[in-house]
Amino acid sequence: MIRRYALFAVLLLASLTVAAAEPAPPAPPGGAPVPWSSLSQQQQQALGRFEPQWSSLPPDRQQALATGAQRWASMTPQQRLDARGRFQTWQQLPPGQQAIIRQRWQRFQQLSPQQQQAVRQNFHAYSTLPPAQRAQLRERWLNATPRERTEMLQRQRQLRLERGAGQRPPGEHSQRVR
Repeated sequence: MIRRYALFAVLLLASLTVAAAEPAPPAPPGGAPVPWSSLSQQQQQALGRFEPQWSSLPPDRQQALATGAQRWASMTPQQRLDARGRFQTWQQLPPGQQAIIRQRWQRFQQLSPQQQQAVRQNFHAYSTLPPAQRAQLRERWLNATPRERTEMLQRQRQLRLERGAGQRPPGEHSQRVR
């Protein structure tokens, strides 16, 4: 069960990083409130349940909601369906698991852009592996001692250094699992 939550956390992180990479509309300067009338019709439709209390929401919350509604409006129907599914899965997680995922996301946000890119590359390499190979790597990592895990990570860092700035030859996948 915990493995499933850990895998979900990685998948959530990947979906959030993709969403974060999309350009967001510029926010009003200085945390200024966002007038309801300034929202597009699509944003107002997506945020309709917030209209009665919109003016009482903090400006940063208004900005976050407006940005999210803009992102929602730019999604394809399939992307919206996928997002709804991820949200339902998120809501079904126990609060403790949600807290762990939030902490991991915050740690990710504190990484340098280069480190974030390395995490994304490792995740992409891992997610493109056949399921059997992913399971094998996951088991290897979970069954490793702390010392073995440290050695695995050091080998990966050394390989990246030897290849130069983390670039992998085409078709080669990372063996790193977190």
